Amino acid sequence: MKISVGLYGNNAHHIALALIQGFNKHYKLFRATSKNAKTRFEQADWLGVHKAVRERIRFYDDRVDECVERLHDEFDSQSLDDATWQQVKLLYIGLLLNHKQPELAESFFNSVTTKILHRDYFRNDFIFVRPTLSTENIEAEFEPTYRSYYAVTGGLRGAIRKIVDDFKWQRPFADLERDVNYVYRAVRQHLKGMPAREVNFQIQVLGSAFYRNKAAYIIGKAINGSAEYAFAIPVLHDENGQLYLDTILLDAWRIGLLFSLSRAYFMVDMEVPSGFVQFLRSILPNKPRSELYIMLGLGKQGKTMFFRDFIYHLHHSEDKFIMAPGIRGLVMLVFTLPSYPYVFKIIKDVFGASKNMDRATVKRKFMMVKQVDRVGRMADTLEFSNAAFPLNRFDPEVMEELQTLAPSCFEIDGETLIIKHIYIERRMEPLNIHLDRMERTNNIEGVEHAIKEYGSAIRELAQANIFPGDMLWKNFGVTRYGRVVFYDYDEIEYMTDCNFRKIPLAPDFETEMSGEVWYPVAKNDVFPEEFSTFLLASPVLRKIFHKHHRDLLSAKFWQDAQLKIREGHVEDFFPYPQEIRFINCPPEADPAS
Repeated sequence: MKISVGLYGNNAHHIALALIQGFNKHYKLFRATSKNAKTRFEQADWLGVHKAVRERIRFYDDRVDECVERLHDEFDSQSLDDATWQQVKLLYIGLLLNHKQPELAESFFNSVTTKILHRDYFRNDFIFVRPTLSTENIEAEFEPTYRSYYAVTGGLRGAIRKIVDDFKWQRPFADLERDVNYVYRAVRQHLKGMPAREVNFQIQVLGSAFYRNKAAYIIGKAINGSAEYAFAIPVLHDENGQLYLDTILLDAWRIGLLFSLSRAYFMVDMEVPSGFVQFLRSILPNKPRSELYIMLGLGKQGKTMFFRDFIYHLHHSEDKFIMAPGIRGLVMLVFTLPSYPYVFKIIKDVFGASKNMDRATVKRKFMMVKQVDRVGRMADTLEFSNAAFPLNRFDPEVMEELQTLAPSCFEIDGETLIIKHIYIERRMEPLNIHLDRMERTNNIEGVEHAIKEYGSAIRELAQANIFPGDMLWKNFGVTRYGRVVFYDYDEIEYMTDCNFRKIPLAPDFETEMSGEVWYPVAKNDVFPEEFSTFLLASPVLRKIFHKHHRDLLSAKFWQDAQLKIREGHVEDFFPYPQEIRFINCPPEADPAS
């Protein structure tokens, strides 16, 4: 029954209750699938892992749509006055006073109400433009956010053993004592000897493991005097199905790479997510909170925090949005703000003549990237609707491009430019520009590293069931750590949807020299032999590519990769170097020494 304003005086209270009930249902489902990650890990259900990641991404939007529908069904929302909507927010705040996820609930409130209200209401009077409740020191009801360990019984080795045991994985370790010794030795080597223990020495470990792909990660830090030492320990399955500690990451920047947006989101069981983020920030102070929330699977909260940070940055800067450096794309219009390390992408109204697709297809490809394991080789994007930008911050060239190539994608409201749909991602140096710079400075080592990384990116994407489609240099970027990442998604396909073929022999010499295709080509046919023609015109680059990745130019590599995927094989991808894995420790080293 729809409740009208005149008939029922406490609409605001009922709307606030509907909103909090909608959020609580969402987080209950979100937490249940995250909690089940432990079982999937124990059962080595790797296909189930990928399925759960894909499904979890839809949870938030499904619950928001449910709540919007409920409010439309039960209330005549269009007839509610401003005072009522302000009261809804105030009552909702009251419902969050003892909540364990208040910041997430505020974002859910915004997601629902902005689908109902006109953007004139997108002010702090009606929605949570700024956060209202502090997330500091929220205590979990059942399990603490982190556990503390002391090297009393059994020394440091005993503490490490206890840390691992407390995760209670229902699968035996192959040789935990051996692995504990490896960890001990790695710590000692990293610190160049063990420092004397201060009276406050303790090890703090987050209470839930971080699950992704085929690994579980133990995340923590050791405190000794005024020093703090972050660490992450990946736990894997061996060929016999037993567990082992693969390595220990002790450099903060290496741990930070685990949380790169070019990788799949973690599954983590969190009663108080702000507590996990606060702990992670203590060991990764340079990692934005928005990215940590995103990597914990809380994408909407990450987007909320990102845009708050972005607006703050706009208030404290004066530079203008300019067109992003590099070759202009046929599908996306890309601009950037030089003082902010991101690019902004808009789908054009009209694509280049060679692009046979529509806007819906492009959006579907971007969603596909969120749902797969990006294996550190595809940039994640933040997707926004009706994003407001200050009009006076746009360079005339950007405005001209918008008006010419994407006039339906924006509107101007006074001094504000409203972009109806936009993607935002980390800025990288385009690979073609990077290679030009390496060649101009005669940095042959830099060129070889970039080409080797480029081939590795294509190879690893293939193993993860992704065919990039358009593999031109300009569609790849180089991160600050020298890693090559793919970021042009309009032509990506699942490997299993492609047909990789060898070019048939020409019937005669004249046919081969004619330049005309003498064989039938279906829509999803791919001929890897042609890659060299389109990508490797430079003799120097061709020589380097052949040295490291010649097999990518044959149909056999791609067909073999397809076969493994279809057989249910899930590849191992390591977000750290092979040489630091314990199985690659020098044979002469004694792990117990």
